[in-house]
Amino acid sequence: MSTPLRTTYPVPVEDLIPAARKLADQAGSVPSQNRLMKHFRIGKEKAKAVRLALIEEDAATTGTHLHPVPDPVESAPETGADPTNDEMPRAAAGEASPQVTAPVDPVIVAESSAVEVVPAASLPEVSGEPNESARSVRSWPVLLLALPAFVAVWSGWVGLGTLTGFGVVHPLPGIADGFTINSAITLPIGVETYAAFALRVWLSGQVPASARRFAKWSALSALVLGGLGQVAYHLLEAAGVTRAPWQITTVVACLPVAVLGMGAALAHLIHARPDQNQGN
Repeated sequence: MSTPLRTTYPVPVEDLIPAARKLADQAGSVPSQNRLMKHFRIGKEKAKAVRLALIEEDAATTGTHLHPVPDPVESAPETGADPTNDEMPRAAAGEASPQVTAPVDPVIVAESSAVEVVPAASLPEVSGEPNESARSVRSWPVLLLALPAFVAVWSGWVGLGTLTGFGVVHPLPGIADGFTINSAITLPIGVETYAAFALRVWLSGQVPASARRFAKWSALSALVLGGLGQVAYHLLEAAGVTRAPWQITTVVACLPVAVLGMGAALAHLIHARPDQNQGN
């Protein structure tokens, strides 16, 4: 390792080049400007001149293994250094030069929390209109359920009508004497049809409040009367009765008139104006 030149007088650049050449041979590359300043204790301008001389000498010499090393702090301004002063303060013997570490800016990493996206299709609808799933429910199974009930109800009402005096009549005498009809069919058509219609009006929610109340109680009454009629017929048929008692005959005879009155009243309440409903 080359030894620094120790003298109290400024050393010329020509005298520093041979020592700098030895230092470059030991390092394997052209020393940096800062290293030359620290090693030879010279100023910035003189260190730059020595380094340029080494670079030019290396470029002129063929086959040499030396190459320039860029000085990262060469362009940075130096504080406390006098470019006119060739003498640098000496470092303590055996003391290693401190390693300078560039300051590192802290990096804040923001972790984004996972957000669950709910597709708009799966959100519940707040409007009063039924959603697609409600509209997709088919009501055709009701027809299948109503078929056996229709057979049982029809036969029960027709049989009870026969026991209570309903039977074959000529509705158009003198006009169509050959046209006949069994009046017993009026019972299942009137009672059960009105029960289904009133039930629909009650549960629809699209009619005035007075119409809903009337439809509710009249639908329940019609269903109860229909059930009692079926019970009465089967009890009389099981007992072998061929003519119903007068009490049952009286009630059954009033059913067509009652159904007509309830149907007309319900239709009036559905189409009545709000002021008419309040007066009622």
